[in-house]
Amino acid sequence: MSVSPTHKPRRVVVTGLGATTPVGGTAPQTWESLLAGRSGVRPLTQDWVAEHELPVTFAGSLHTSPADVLARVEVRRNDPSGQYALVAAREAWADAGSPEVEPERLGVAIGSGIGGVWTLLTQWEVLKEKGPRRVFPLTVPMLMPNGPAAAVSLDLSARAGAHCPVSACASGAEGMGLALDMIRDGKADVMVAGGTEAAIHPLPIAAFASMTALSTRNEEPERASRPYDVDRDGFVIAEGAGLMVLEAEEHARARGARIYAEIVGSGTSSDAYHITAGHPEGEGAARAMTEALTDGGLTVEDIVHINAHATSTPVGDLAETRAIHRAFGTRTDQIAVTATKSMTGHLLGAAGALEAVLTVLALHDRQVPPTINLENMDPEIDLDVVTGAPRALGDGDLAALNNSFGFGGVNVALAFRSWS
Repeated sequence: MSVSPTHKPRRVVVTGLGATTPVGGTAPQTWESLLAGRSGVRPLTQDWVAEHELPVTFAGSLHTSPADVLARVEVRRNDPSGQYALVAAREAWADAGSPEVEPERLGVAIGSGIGGVWTLLTQWEVLKEKGPRRVFPLTVPMLMPNGPAAAVSLDLSARAGAHCPVSACASGAEGMGLALDMIRDGKADVMVAGGTEAAIHPLPIAAFASMTALSTRNEEPERASRPYDVDRDGFVIAEGAGLMVLEAEEHARARGARIYAEIVGSGTSSDAYHITAGHPEGEGAARAMTEALTDGGLTVEDIVHINAHATSTPVGDLAETRAIHRAFGTRTDQIAVTATKSMTGHLLGAAGALEAVLTVLALHDRQVPPTINLENMDPEIDLDVVTGAPRALGDGDLAALNNSFGFGGVNVALAFRSWS
């Protein structure tokens, strides 16, 4: 592969993976389900769905309750977003071999787009119905968006920082980019990075539905998330967390760690176009992808796979397609694109982090999971989308991108390279 003179010298590798998602309680379970093309979107059975007469009655609910993994006191003292982060962080940490590292050289960067919405809104109801003395004393640390990052830093005694990027659906990916820079810049040797979200609550569902962002396929929820399909009608709200242990290469080698892949670059841009819609021609998204390539010392010829943002909205999928064409030109027909939100739904601030985990696994296992529910390709989307069954990637040195875009016009792209 070509090496750009702007490539920074300290290499950063992925040594641990963790996830709790609508299709699996762990990263391996999630990966197995996605390779099999299984959907995690299901009807909501909570009483509040009928109570509030919600127009959307399904979501990508978590596959495994954190109460099955965490101690009872940990569940009580953490918002669901913090619970999910703890579950995924502990899995990733164990998967990395629980590395020995000085606390001052270990950091955390866990993004969340919304934060502790369940805590905020349930405690508001407590205040109204029972008065201020009944409000839970830990309400503030549970509702703040950096609560999950703080919880994980406490759990691991990580003292190099407990960061929380809040950039809507790009939050988790931005956390990984921040972690990459911290290790490169010598501010940490090991980072636990990613995103978490727990926003399957009546208010976010009603609000997203009010702006016509959600699919309304209540009669067939497992087929509702259909990126690139001509009949797509919105995204499916989902929940979960995806985290990685990122490590300086020399630190990982010194302890004989198993290395999944290398994270080589990140790119970030802002559209400054609209508060919710991305630029229709994908200008900012294309810049983020190009910047990630340059940052990683890669060329367009190096990329064999893209895990796309692809939320299943009519406007968003098309804009991202145009962005990919802007960034890769005639190379687009040689890049295997997948939209795993077709199975997981959209994890909002955790989406990019989970999809980065999946990009790493695609390079490590050299296969790309399919996009499901794609029955009639939108004729304006001319990408090589993987459907039907997983697609094998070739031998040798491979590279891939993960795209994440968020309300506010935020665009983040992460670049990964295979490791052998």
